[in-house]
Amino acid sequence: MTYKRYKKSIMEYLSYSIIGIICAALDIGVLNGLLYFFPTEQTSLLTLYNSLAYTVAILNSYIWNTRYTFKVTKSKKLFFAFIFQAIISLFIANIVFLSGLWLFQFISIFPGLVETNIAKGLSMYLSSLSSFFFIKFIVSYKKKVWEKDKS
Repeated sequence: MTYKRYKKSIMEYLSYSIIGIICAALDIGVLNGLLYFFPTEQTSLLTLYNSLAYTVAILNSYIWNTRYTFKVTKSKKLFFAFIFQAIISLFIANIVFLSGLWLFQFISIFPGLVETNIAKGLSMYLSSLSSFFFIKFIVSYKKKVWEKDKS
Protein backbone atom coordinates (compact mmCIF):
# COMPACT_ATOMS: atom_id res chain seq x y z
CA MET A 1 0.00 0.00 0.00
CA THR A 2 1.40 3.36 -0.97
CA TYR A 3 1.68 6.20 1.51
CA LYS A 4 -1.09 8.11 -0.28
CA ARG A 5 -3.53 5.17 -0.10
CA TYR A 6 -2.53 4.52 3.52
CA LYS A 7 -3.17 8.17 4.42
CA LYS A 8 -6.52 8.08 2.56
CA SER A 9 -7.54 4.94 4.48
CA ILE A 10 -6.58 6.55 7.79
CA MET A 11 -8.55 9.70 6.92
CA GLU A 12 -11.55 7.59 5.90
CA TYR A 13 -11.40 5.72 9.18
CA LEU A 14 -11.13 8.98 11.15
CA SER A 15 -14.08 10.50 9.29
CA TYR A 16 -16.03 7.28 9.69
CA SER A 17 -15.23 7.32 13.42
CA ILE A 18 -16.40 10.92 13.92
CA ILE A 19 -19.62 10.23 12.07
CA GLY A 20 -19.85 6.98 14.03
CA ILE A 21 -19.66 8.85 17.34
CA ILE A 22 -22.52 11.11 16.24
CA CYS A 23 -24.54 8.11 15.08
CA ALA A 24 -23.70 6.26 18.30
CA ALA A 25 -25.12 9.14 20.32
CA LEU A 26 -28.25 9.03 18.18
CA ASP A 27 -28.44 5.23 18.50
CA ILE A 28 -28.09 5.18 22.28
CA GLY A 29 -30.35 8.22 22.61
CA VAL A 30 -33.16 6.53 20.70
CA LEU A 31 -32.74 3.31 22.72
CA ASN A 32 -32.77 5.17 26.03
CA GLY A 33 -35.71 7.31 24.92
CA LEU A 34 -37.70 4.20 24.11
CA LEU A 35 -36.71 2.62 27.43
CA TYR A 36 -37.66 5.81 29.28
CA PHE A 37 -41.10 6.15 27.71
CA PHE A 38 -41.81 2.41 27.32
CA PRO A 39 -39.78 0.56 29.99
CA THR A 40 -39.39 -3.19 29.46
CA GLU A 41 -37.19 -6.15 30.19
CA GLN A 42 -38.81 -8.36 27.54
CA THR A 43 -36.25 -9.70 25.10
CA SER A 44 -38.53 -9.23 22.09
CA LEU A 45 -39.22 -5.57 22.91
CA LEU A 46 -35.55 -4.90 23.71
CA THR A 47 -34.63 -6.40 20.33
CA LEU A 48 -37.25 -4.19 18.66
CA TYR A 49 -35.98 -1.09 20.48
CA ASN A 50 -32.38 -1.93 19.59
CA SER A 51 -33.34 -2.50 15.95
CA LEU A 52 -35.24 0.79 15.73
CA ALA A 53 -32.37 2.71 17.33
CA TYR A 54 -29.87 1.01 15.03
CA THR A 55 -31.99 1.75 11.94
CA VAL A 56 -32.20 5.47 12.75
CA ALA A 57 -28.43 5.58 13.28
CA ILE A 58 -27.54 3.54 10.18
CA LEU A 59 -29.66 5.70 7.87
CA ASN A 60 -27.95 8.78 9.30
CA SER A 61 -24.62 7.02 8.80
CA TYR A 62 -25.46 6.26 5.16
CA ILE A 63 -26.20 9.89 4.40
CA TRP A 64 -23.05 11.27 6.05
CA ASN A 65 -20.60 8.51 5.07
CA THR A 66 -21.54 8.47 1.40
CA ARG A 67 -21.25 12.25 1.32
CA TYR A 68 -18.06 12.79 3.37
CA THR A 69 -16.17 9.61 4.23
CA PHE A 70 -16.24 7.57 1.06
CA LYS A 71 -17.40 10.40 -1.25
CA VAL A 72 -19.45 8.17 -3.50
CA THR A 73 -22.24 9.02 -5.88
CA LYS A 74 -25.46 7.62 -4.52
CA SER A 75 -27.26 5.07 -6.65
CA LYS A 76 -29.97 2.47 -6.14
CA LYS A 77 -27.41 -0.35 -6.38
CA LEU A 78 -25.17 1.31 -3.84
CA PHE A 79 -28.11 1.96 -1.51
CA PHE A 80 -29.24 -1.68 -1.68
CA ALA A 81 -25.68 -2.90 -1.08
CA PHE A 82 -25.51 -0.56 1.91
CA ILE A 83 -28.86 -1.84 3.21
CA PHE A 84 -27.68 -5.44 2.80
CA GLN A 85 -24.55 -4.79 4.87
CA ALA A 86 -26.68 -2.86 7.39
CA ILE A 87 -28.93 -5.90 7.85
CA ILE A 88 -25.90 -8.10 8.50
CA SER A 89 -24.51 -5.49 10.91
CA LEU A 90 -27.92 -5.24 12.62
CA PHE A 91 -27.87 -9.01 13.09
CA ILE A 92 -24.42 -8.69 14.70
CA ALA A 93 -25.62 -5.77 16.84
CA ASN A 94 -28.65 -7.68 18.12
CA ILE A 95 -26.67 -10.86 18.84
CA VAL A 96 -24.05 -8.92 20.83
CA PHE A 97 -26.71 -6.79 22.58
CA LEU A 98 -28.80 -9.79 23.64
CA SER A 99 -25.69 -11.77 24.61
CA GLY A 100 -24.58 -8.89 26.81
CA LEU A 101 -27.98 -8.68 28.47
CA TRP A 102 -27.98 -12.45 28.97
CA LEU A 103 -24.50 -12.32 30.52
CA PHE A 104 -25.52 -9.53 32.90
CA GLN A 105 -28.29 -11.77 34.24
CA PHE A 106 -25.53 -13.87 35.82
CA ILE A 107 -23.09 -11.16 36.88
CA SER A 108 -25.40 -8.29 37.74
CA ILE A 109 -23.19 -5.61 39.27
CA PHE A 110 -24.76 -2.47 37.83
CA PRO A 111 -28.32 -1.11 37.74
CA GLY A 112 -30.38 -2.50 34.83
CA LEU A 113 -30.19 0.59 32.64
CA VAL A 114 -26.40 0.77 33.01
CA GLU A 115 -26.09 -2.90 32.02
CA THR A 116 -28.37 -2.29 29.05
CA ASN A 117 -26.19 0.62 27.93
CA ILE A 118 -22.98 -1.40 28.35
CA ALA A 119 -24.47 -4.19 26.23
CA LYS A 120 -25.60 -1.55 23.72
CA GLY A 121 -22.11 -0.01 23.63
CA LEU A 122 -20.50 -3.36 22.89
CA SER A 123 -23.05 -4.10 20.19
CA MET A 124 -22.52 -0.67 18.63
CA TYR A 125 -18.74 -1.06 18.59
CA LEU A 126 -18.71 -4.53 17.02
CA SER A 127 -21.44 -3.80 14.48
CA SER A 128 -19.78 -0.50 13.56
CA LEU A 129 -16.44 -2.22 13.05
CA SER A 130 -18.02 -4.88 10.83
CA SER A 131 -19.98 -2.21 8.97
CA PHE A 132 -16.80 -0.23 8.23
CA PHE A 133 -15.14 -3.26 6.66
CA PHE A 134 -18.27 -4.18 4.70
CA ILE A 135 -18.54 -0.65 3.32
CA LYS A 136 -14.82 -0.19 2.69
CA PHE A 137 -14.17 -3.50 0.98
CA ILE A 138 -17.52 -4.65 -0.39
CA VAL A 139 -19.97 -1.78 -0.88
CA SER A 140 -17.34 0.75 -2.06
CA TYR A 141 -15.62 -1.93 -4.17
CA LYS A 142 -18.90 -2.81 -5.85
CA LYS A 143 -19.51 0.88 -6.48
CA LYS A 144 -16.18 1.12 -8.32
CA VAL A 145 -17.08 -1.96 -10.38
CA TRP A 146 -20.52 -0.49 -11.18
CA GLU A 147 -18.92 2.76 -12.35
CA LYS A 148 -16.64 0.80 -14.72
CA ASP A 149 -19.73 -0.95 -16.13
CA LYS A 150 -21.28 2.46 -16.93
CA SER A 151 -18.24 3.57 -18.93
